[in-house]
Amino acid sequence: MRAGAPAVLTSERTCDADVLIVGGGLQGMSSALHLARRGVRTLLLEADYCGRHASGVNAGGVRTLGRHLAEIPLALAARDEIWYHIQEYVEDRCGFVASGQLQVIESDADQVKAAERVQMLNAAGFWHERLIGREEVRELVPAISPHVQGGIWVERDGYALPFRTVTAFRLAAQRAGADIREGMPVQRVYRRDGLWHAEVRGEVFRARTLVNTAGAWAGEIAAQVGDPVPVQAGGLMLMVTRRVAPFVNPVLGAVGRPLSFKQFDNGTVVIGGGLRCAADPQARVADVDVSTMGSSARTVTDLFPHLADIAIARAWGGVEAFMPDLIPVIGFSRQGHDVVHAFGFSAHGFEMGPVVGRIVSELVCDDESRLPIAPFSVERFF
Repeated sequence: MRAGAPAVLTSERTCDADVLIVGGGLQGMSSALHLARRGVRTLLLEADYCGRHASGVNAGGVRTLGRHLAEIPLALAARDEIWYHIQEYVEDRCGFVASGQLQVIESDADQVKAAERVQMLNAAGFWHERLIGREEVRELVPAISPHVQGGIWVERDGYALPFRTVTAFRLAAQRAGADIREGMPVQRVYRRDGLWHAEVRGEVFRARTLVNTAGAWAGEIAAQVGDPVPVQAGGLMLMVTRRVAPFVNPVLGAVGRPLSFKQFDNGTVVIGGGLRCAADPQARVADVDVSTMGSSARTVTDLFPHLADIAIARAWGGVEAFMPDLIPVIGFSRQGHDVVHAFGFSAHGFEMGPVVGRIVSELVCDDESRLPIAPFSVERFF
């Protein structure tokens, strides 16, 4: 569909929508919003409730720090063009806080790794990550353990509230005219008479274009449209402590070990960092693994010894899609331009979600994206 094309592409009698989106996480909601704002009749089907899994239960990092090189243009565009204007975009602040993000350096090996990272980015023309020393780290986080030698600092990064964000995008999409339906697990998709058909418990929905944002279940959809890819479902966990006195403002990570760590205004501390656990995609549940969480908790107390006796209030998990190369699939199907994929974000898709929806709308309406997405092509697996 080219820019300026009429929104209605097919007869009301034969087609439920111009575009059918499978999956109601942030990528799907953002796609629905951007498509609806371009006048495209959009129907989104979600198996559970919107934001139930990865999009609604992640750590909420608005993070350009530490990204795969291919993701950086998308992450910077999402942050600077959308997150910093999120209130205007969806009529909700989404809990966005421009706190900055800091990856701490704890050893000489970390120092070498961090320096190589920043040099590689600078050579590629990116300057958003900056090496800082021990004293500047302490200015940013006075309570941090004295063994920390420095860090990589990104001042414009931050965090938001995941489920609130998904909900804000959902409401904005509905105001724009998108039809969003929950409790609608798509069991099969197939193409017939020039339309994509999606079966849901005996009911069939039809559309000219199919968008696959089904997260951990996207591999099933991809295989049915002719793109069998090696996506795997896995569980992701987070935990939150009881309230403690304020002691940290930036979101923290670590160069040498997994960590995502932030303190909210209410004093609670959320601990994550890609904590993996078992998942059952058929039952649509992830099982919290206490031993893995214990390892992450020890990382936190290494950095902040005064938290050694702090109680964990609760823990939870969601199901996420992981790709072998840990970068997503974004783009057209191998079979043609009437299928667009956006899945496999491998535990770091939240920040990019708003701009991924814009990319999807550009692919559907303009047949191309303004941002570089060639590294994310499904073709790389064939």
